[in-house]
Amino acid sequence: MEGASFGAGRAGGAVDPLDFLKQPQTILRATGWIFSIVVFGSIVNECYVNKDGTDPELHCIFNENDSACSYGIAIGIIAFFGCIFFLVVDLQFQQISSVKDRKRAVLLDLGFSGFLSFLWFVAFCFLANQWQQTTMSKGASQAADAARAAIAFSFFSIIVWVALALKALQRYRLGTDMSLFATDQFTTDPNAAYPGYPTGSGIESTETYQSPPFTETSDANPKGYQVPAY
Repeated sequence: MEGASFGAGRAGGAVDPLDFLKQPQTILRATGWIFSIVVFGSIVNECYVNKDGTDPELHCIFNENDSACSYGIAIGIIAFFGCIFFLVVDLQFQQISSVKDRKRAVLLDLGFSGFLSFLWFVAFCFLANQWQQTTMSKGASQAADAARAAIAFSFFSIIVWVALALKALQRYRLGTDMSLFATDQFTTDPNAAYPGYPTGSGIESTETYQSPPFTETSDANPKGYQVPAY
């Protein structure tokens, strides 16, 4: 993009909603948002079950380890609000006029996306491991599809957030086109001398100066001074 700064044009430009929705990072954030809903929604609604269908006490379906369910719910909620936050940042990114603020926003996106990728990887491994150790009961069998959905979409979320991290890294590497801030009066060579005061055409006019009002004679006065000619 010509005249771009961290993947966006000059500040204050209009944002086309259709183009914004077509951006890869917008699609990825929306996808990650949906995946987070599937993960924590599945766990909250169906992954707390009783053992035999009659016991009123509910246990986490993942090997009765409440930490597994709590972790999956927490990561899903963090990803849910993180997607909303960065969607707003992307929408307002064009209006950010400061290069430093744009850089901070891109670095925050990069760090958060990389961190969420790691957390989703841990969530996938944790849930999958606990599911393998789960003793199937009547209640667990009824909620098995929800447990598998949470595990599967945890894995899909890893891919999405890794892709978001790579997009943020790409934007960071683009950097800033300094032509947005350059002016015509400065030269591109840092070693070049500062331009001097503008001069004329270089041709001196004969009428620039007037002749002196008096002319000297070649005859010297006997008393040591010259008599001006009238």
